Amino acid sequence: MEQQHQKSRTEIPEANKWHLEDIFSDNDLWEKEFSHVETLLNEGKRFEGHLVDNPESLIMCFEWMDDLSIRLEEIYSYARMRRDEDNRNATYQALTDRAGALAVKVGSATSFVVPELLAMPEGRLEEYRAQSPKMELYKQALEDILRKKEHILNAGEEKLLAEVGELAEAPGAIFSMANNADLKFPSIVDEVGQSVELTKGNYIQFMESHEQGVRKAAFETLYATYAKQRNTWAATLNSSVKSDVFFAKARHYPSALEASLDDDRVPLKVYESLIETVHEFLPQMHRYIQLRKKALKLNELHMYDIYVPIVPETTMTITYEEAKAMVIEGLQPLGEDYLKILEEGFQKKWIDVYENEGKTSGAYSWGTYRSHPYVLLNHQDTLNSMFTLAHEMGHSLHTFFSNREQPHLYAGYKIFVAEVASTLNEALVMEYLLAKTKDAKILAYLINHYLEQFRGTIFRQTMFAEFEKKVHSVVEEGGALTADNLSEIYRDLNAVYYGAEVILDPEIALEWARIPHFYNAFYVYKYATGFSAATAFARAILDEGKPAVARYLKFLSGGSSDYPIELLRKAGVDMETPVPVRNALQVFAGLVERLEILLA
Repeated sequence: MEQQHQKSRTEIPEANKWHLEDIFSDNDLWEKEFSHVETLLNEGKRFEGHLVDNPESLIMCFEWMDDLSIRLEEIYSYARMRRDEDNRNATYQALTDRAGALAVKVGSATSFVVPELLAMPEGRLEEYRAQSPKMELYKQALEDILRKKEHILNAGEEKLLAEVGELAEAPGAIFSMANNADLKFPSIVDEVGQSVELTKGNYIQFMESHEQGVRKAAFETLYATYAKQRNTWAATLNSSVKSDVFFAKARHYPSALEASLDDDRVPLKVYESLIETVHEFLPQMHRYIQLRKKALKLNELHMYDIYVPIVPETTMTITYEEAKAMVIEGLQPLGEDYLKILEEGFQKKWIDVYENEGKTSGAYSWGTYRSHPYVLLNHQDTLNSMFTLAHEMGHSLHTFFSNREQPHLYAGYKIFVAEVASTLNEALVMEYLLAKTKDAKILAYLINHYLEQFRGTIFRQTMFAEFEKKVHSVVEEGGALTADNLSEIYRDLNAVYYGAEVILDPEIALEWARIPHFYNAFYVYKYATGFSAATAFARAILDEGKPAVARYLKFLSGGSSDYPIELLRKAGVDMETPVPVRNALQVFAGLVERLEILLA
């Protein structure tokens, strides 16, 4: 029987690769810019010690920092995205390492700024605002710095923390290289008896297979491979958590969670309320799991049975070209300006489409202030991949609108709102498909997929968030994280979230070992809050039309010109209450009921 292999990078058509030359046309230009930034670092010396002598000095320093930030963003993004094309490429491994080291140098060269601002005599900032209209631009940025006064250290300590930053990146970098460049999975036999190499890219495809034996083989093969290094994964994650705790303590925060939330000025109650509200709706989740078991006609429902579509006759194959057309149709309610930019992204090589050997798994949207956004995909001709395209283009258009409407200082939106635009796109495309579908089986298939989005984005990410909270607490209380206790915590959470209907296969206890988001602590809860906010926006856009679209586009254009909670509140969604999460989960409950009727 013929063995299927992943394609090499050179086998991928040029039309399906992104055009990173829009950032740097070649590596030589990257090198020149790298050297230029190294020389720019020295300019900080003329501001150090004199930052707040007069408003001109302060403004010039801010302009210098902004210029440095724009250039560094381009240097790092280019190197990292080139490396992501094929993580085995030593040239781009080196460029990425150098870009990371340069970022630490920039952090060190600018570390005097915040302590000097905080040492300013009371009232001086107001005087400077009165003296120079240019100071108005920096009002929000300065306010954000000054509110963190109790968490900022003196100049020497800030410099030291900036230099330690490179060490703090090590656990994530080690995980990424081990997970993307070194980890190889054996082959499994697919539905037609063909031997196929298992990859992180095709794993979910196998988990959606209608053959339980194929799902089981993919599941057991994946986790058996991770299990060989279970103690290494544990040591790496333990180091990452310790790093989070160290920085939180150094900055006088009660916990790593509160330190993380403070970046977005998100109250602790938002995180805790999310977990509580999701727990309220776990009976609905268990009801959905029960329906899945019944629909699949299984005596036992295993963890490898929770991804397969429960309408077996309706597997949808969607090519990349078809996916683009469906996304454009589904996003019609967002209006002409939005659609024009979306199509530009499709036509002008913003997107790296297909999986190849060594390519970073998953999907993301990235880019720089002076370039257009970029999207990395590993497209698989599935409904899931079509929604991934809609999702990542949501991020990209959020970036595009923020970059277009905001100065660089405020163009980068906070992570708390980062998942709103992406999941709104998914919700609108889904609503479009549900509205136009007449076939009961396809309708049931789509509702199942929508329920999976809720399960994966609200329930699963909240479970991840609870796991992060628990493992950071272990370290904060003086404990250590081993493969055994990480697996025990993870297994127990699966039992709570999935309920008694699921057989908890022992392999699932090791799932924590393969989740890259755990190396960017307290990020995943924002998927759940973002999905809830997106559900609220989608309902408003479909019910109200243009006024709701105008509010939404204003939100997309806001960048970080205000705190994320405030930007959402201005657009009509208040995340300080449990209402958006509760309303989203009521939509989930309604969909479960609708599917029960369709499958009866």
